[in-house]
Order: sequence, then structure tokens, then C-alpha cells
Amino acid sequence: MVRFLLNNEPVELQVSNPNMTVLNYLREQQRKTGTKEGCAAGDCGACTVVVASPSDDGNSLTYTTINSCIALMSSLHGKQLITVEDLASLQAQHPVQTAMVNHNGSQCGFCTPGFVMSAFAFYHSDNAPERENVIDALSGNLCRCTGYRPIIDATIDACSNKTADKFDAQQATTLARLYALSREDVTEDSQLLMPDSREALQKAIAGNPDATLVAGSTDLALEITQKHQSFKTLISLSQMRCLQEVDVTESHIIIGAAVPLSRAMKTLVSHYPALKELFTRFASLPVRNQATMGGNVANASPIGDTPPLLLALNADIVADNGSDTRSIPANAFFTGYRQTALQSNEWISAIHIPLPQPAQYLAAYKISKRMEDDISAVLAVFNVGISDGVITSVASGFGGVAATPVECTALAASLVGKPWRDAQTLSEGKNLLTHAFNPIDDVRATAAYRKQVLGNLWHRFWLENQQDNLIPTRVVHHA
Repeated sequence: MVRFLLNNEPVELQVSNPNMTVLNYLREQQRKTGTKEGCAAGDCGACTVVVASPSDDGNSLTYTTINSCIALMSSLHGKQLITVEDLASLQAQHPVQTAMVNHNGSQCGFCTPGFVMSAFAFYHSDNAPERENVIDALSGNLCRCTGYRPIIDATIDACSNKTADKFDAQQATTLARLYALSREDVTEDSQLLMPDSREALQKAIAGNPDATLVAGSTDLALEITQKHQSFKTLISLSQMRCLQEVDVTESHIIIGAAVPLSRAMKTLVSHYPALKELFTRFASLPVRNQATMGGNVANASPIGDTPPLLLALNADIVADNGSDTRSIPANAFFTGYRQTALQSNEWISAIHIPLPQPAQYLAAYKISKRMEDDISAVLAVFNVGISDGVITSVASGFGGVAATPVECTALAASLVGKPWRDAQTLSEGKNLLTHAFNPIDDVRATAAYRKQVLGNLWHRFWLENQQDNLIPTRVVHHA
């Protein structure tokens, strides 16, 4: 039984089909057709809706955008679902709608509901209405008519002159209703299980050994919407609070497996500022609001964005079976194409990432055809320790060059103990990486291109970490 608020109306839904997306529920069962289907893959943003849930301190609501075309119904439990039909009151449009009209931000109108919902979520955030923040908030929404400038201008205008709206006025009531929903026991359907503890998850897996675990569903849902696969039983991790915690100890950052990437990145970037670009380029904001690091790792895709990072940072992946846990080094986790060291009765509970050390130089480079919402042709992460001008450690992680996310141990074996500024360090690294792997030709890049890029990225990393480097190595501003 999934319980949530549809705007202000409580909904109790017996889920007979665990494959149902939020988009199909809205359009087919609720006849809320303002939310559009464009791609059914989380790429275009026409299906964007907002979910509201209690903030960490419990005193306010947090509004986040999601792609309803790849969100399953289990993701709504205990939350408020807001669609474009809910924004206006009988008296007036919402300020973001008015700004969109005033700035001529809509032509054909198909994409407009998604942009409006993204602007609405930004309206209820604490982020300054600066252009960079607005572009990030609107990311994942595609428009073929206006050229984006009037949409960006409309969002900046509305959010620069914020006034309390009806959602602010209803906040206390909404919070109380959501807390009431969360206190009710989760009644499980036979096709959709939503365990809320390790013991319950252990029991669910044991009783349904063929069932699939689902967290953010940003990848799993593509099996449903693109490949028309139907899952008989799904085990949702949406109620596993123990998997949704972020903690920082004296030595590690601990990211719960079901923590959304948008939340995980805040902590990671605060300790590793060099990772901001990598995470910002991970799909789009609505996808990052759903996707989890645990899911990205368990998926074991050779072109996933976070596995190379975990390899380079010497992270550990904690596996749990409900009775015992074990720690698996990232470099032992990926055993084959989309295969991992997890046993059939285990799940990922957390990822442990070491805190940065003095004289540690880290960079992550993603090479793709688009700046956002695109898959890597090559992803490279370098983590080098340098003391008194001498290399003391080298760790690395790569995507898009092998059947699994992979490291290059030969790089460390060759370079540790050598002077960092030496030209031989540059040439050896380039030569090693150019011949380290046997990538394939595909629609994203040729094998030859990938090999050359790997060597060039080492050159770029070496240049960027020379104290007297005056050579620009990246485009900071782009269209």
C-alpha cells in the first residue's frame, strides 16, 4: 500500500502493478495531463513533477524535482506529489507561471510544464537566483522553441522577487499530514515490497529470491519504459532509513546506499571540491534527485560515473545480508560486465570514502558529446600524492575503456618515487595510459579515440598541477 498526498488529497494505492510509473499514474488514473511524456527515459524533462518531504530538521518541507517517467510509485510513499495543475489558485497564477508568461518563455508549450515545475522547486529552495544556479535547477529540461534565454530570465525574475505562496501557507498542515502517513505501518502488496529494516529486507529477499531491488529506479525504469520488460515483484528500498544516512567520521565519508546523489554530492564536494564538475554533469538535477550512489555502483556499468571515482579514492563498499556485513574494496567489487562481488542474498548498505589527505591531488574528467545529461565516452579520475616534489602514491579509475570500471595499477608501479615536475613523468604516464586498455568502437567513440584521450587526460592533469602552469586546460564558460 503506497500512501502519499496528491497535492492536498491523501491517496492510498494498492499497487497491483509494481511497474507503474508516476507519469502513467497521473495521466491514466488521475487524468492530470499537464505532465507530458516526451522520451520516457528521463532525458527531456517534459514529465517533471515536484515531491515535497520533511527537511532534515523536520521543521520545513524540501521540494525536489523528479522525472515522473522513470519514477515508480513506491518512491512517493510518505511524500507530497505536486504537478503543474496544482500551482495556480483560483485568484491567480503562481509567480513562476506569471514570469514565464511575461518573459515569453513558452511557444509550442509542450516542455513548459516541466520548466515551470523546475522553476517552482527552485522558488522554494535557499539557492541564490544567480544564472549558474538557475541553469542547474532547469537542467534536464529540453526546449526546441525559445532558445532557453527567456526561460532562464523568467526563473531569475520570479525567484528574485519571492513572496509567500499557498504552499508556504499550508506548510504546517502538510508536514503534520506527512508525519501522520509515515507513522502508519507499511502494508505490503504481494508484487511490491517496501521493507523498513534490515530484518524486513532480509526476509523479503529470502521469500522472493527472484525479485529485483530498486532504489532510485533511474536505470531500472528504462527496462520498463524502453525495453517493455515487466517485473513480477519489486523490493523497494524507499523506506530503508538506515540506507539513507550520510555521516563523516575522523577518517571517512559514509554514504548510505539509498542516499540520492544530489544529497551525497553536497558532502563529497565540500571535502573534495574538484568533484563538483563531475557531479554536476551526472545526468541532470531531477535524475540526481532520484538516482543513488548505491544503485550506480550495483549497476556495475562500465560507463557509470561514480565507480571510477570510488576506485581512485580507494573506497570500500559495505555489503549486508541482514545478519552480517562485510567490506569489499572497490577494486575487488566489479568482477565482470555488469557483475559484482555481491552474493545473491546481499545488498549494498553504504560506501566508505576516505577523507582527503595533505598533498593529495585529485581530478575527475568526463568526456562526452554534451555537457550535461550524457553518458561518458571516457571518464578518468586521478588521485596522486606528492611530497617534496616526489610522487608518493597514485590511484586511478576509468570508465568507458573496458568491460568494467577499471584502475591502472601499472601507473602507480611506474611513477611512485619519481619527480612530479619531470617531463619523463608526463611522457611515461601518457604512454602507459595510451596502451593500458583495449576499448571498443561504439556510437560514442572509437577505440583509437579513447586511447588517445586517456593519454591526453594525463597530460592535462599533469599540467593543471604544475605550480607555474599558465596554459588554460578547460573551457570554463560555454553556451
